[in-house]
Amino acid sequence: MLKKITIKNYKVFRNFALDLNPGVNVIVGDNDAGKSNLLEAINLALTGRLRGNPAAAELSPFLMNLQATREYVAALRARGPAEPPEILIELYFDDADNLAPLRGANNSLREFTPGVKIRIAFNLDFIDEYATYIAEPGRIAWVPTEYYQVHWTNFAGDAITARGVPATATLIDATAIRLPNGADAYLQSIIADSLGPRQRVELSLAYRSLREAFGDIAAVKEINTRLAGERGEISDRELTLSIDISQRAGWERSLVPHLDELPFPYVGKGEQSSLKILLALTEKIADTHVVLIEEPENHLSFSSLNQLVHKINEKCAGKQVLATTHSAFILNKLGLDELILLTNAGGQRITDLRRDTVDYFKKLSGYDTLRLVLAKRAILVEGPSDELILTRAYLDEHGREPIADGVDIINVRGLSAARFLDLAVPLAKPVAVVNDNDGDAAKMHQRYAEFAGYDFISIHVGTGDAKTLEPQILAANGLTRLNEILGKNFTTDEELLTHMAANKTGWALAVFESEQTITMPEYIRDAVRR
Repeated sequence: MLKKITIKNYKVFRNFALDLNPGVNVIVGDNDAGKSNLLEAINLALTGRLRGNPAAAELSPFLMNLQATREYVAALRARGPAEPPEILIELYFDDADNLAPLRGANNSLREFTPGVKIRIAFNLDFIDEYATYIAEPGRIAWVPTEYYQVHWTNFAGDAITARGVPATATLIDATAIRLPNGADAYLQSIIADSLGPRQRVELSLAYRSLREAFGDIAAVKEINTRLAGERGEISDRELTLSIDISQRAGWERSLVPHLDELPFPYVGKGEQSSLKILLALTEKIADTHVVLIEEPENHLSFSSLNQLVHKINEKCAGKQVLATTHSAFILNKLGLDELILLTNAGGQRITDLRRDTVDYFKKLSGYDTLRLVLAKRAILVEGPSDELILTRAYLDEHGREPIADGVDIINVRGLSAARFLDLAVPLAKPVAVVNDNDGDAAKMHQRYAEFAGYDFISIHVGTGDAKTLEPQILAANGLTRLNEILGKNFTTDEELLTHMAANKTGWALAVFESEQTITMPEYIRDAVRR
């Protein structure tokens, strides 16, 4: 199993380090946080290959971290010392006896442990050519990787090949698996599992008969007669059209799998994606130690995703898995406690969540979990009407909607707010909770007492005698203004509150869309000011 990875100057990663779980690792992060780059880097260090080719054949200036490139170019143009930057990826393994040949301290952390590393650095054999190249630094914009070479070694300092790495990796990206290969593999699995020797012979003979009968079709005969009359213009030999009946063009290569009578290329993208992932796992999993899966949720509904996650768990039992995702469903089902929130410097991990909190989120089918994880700041509210009012309050306070600032207002259905705070604590995620006082503000604050010591968590509870949001809004704005906003003409507060209680989302939507000035209760204003 992989214990740790460090990366220097590879794509988005300038200086990156991450400890890995021995089982499942669920990698989440914003777009361009480096999720795909992380899987690619692990696969590169374990296989020496990039995009299926030897790393040396795929060297490009765009593999180098952009900031490292800019600093190098700036130093060259300033005529100062400018060492060509290098890429370094290190994988640290568990210290097992069978990994003794990989053991050493030849790594950036100077740890005496088994491991492998791949280093992409300037090749001193090109020192003369390089000196000519940098003579005009004003023309240089990128790192000259043409003068670089790949060093693939273990922590003992020995050069290695794929045979020298005991840990094997399988990188699965459904968007990169070519469909014909998937279809062929699917057909082969059907043949292997379903057909005996006699059935194969019978199918081969039937297929040959069909091909031979092709020449007897009237339209084919007509074409071949015309082609025969053109002998000498095209070739001195007789040219005809037929189907290849040689052994090379066997029936296995010509048949196309169908799903519910549709040719494989015409089935839905979700079915194709799921099938390709499972085919890749089935073909390669037996000899794989580390399974790298890129966003398995693509094109899949919740029901299909649930089936896929179940099969991934089943097929990858006992393996180390790193799965990137934008899906809270994947996150919840594969293991919230295995979450790694990726940044360019490392990953924030959740390793000490309470078991009941993990179980709670695993039962959720929605996407609220990931919203909390990825938001710069979250505001937790009790219902859809609260969500609308808090959004309007934020818009009034800051002149823009909260999502523009990376602030997500999440309806967590009241009592589950504490579960979300459990999740926020290990991530040090700024979170505000906005609650009705339900007639006892002190009791409401007591509900969140265990989180009072965290300066990134704030609790905002309605004050005074107004127990819920509706009387709070009424108290802040008055009967006349709310009648104008809602287009009503109630004569008493009680009539208006009865209407608001029966039309919670309706009145809140009217307030949200109103062009009139809205006065927000202080506890709501305090929540959106932070």
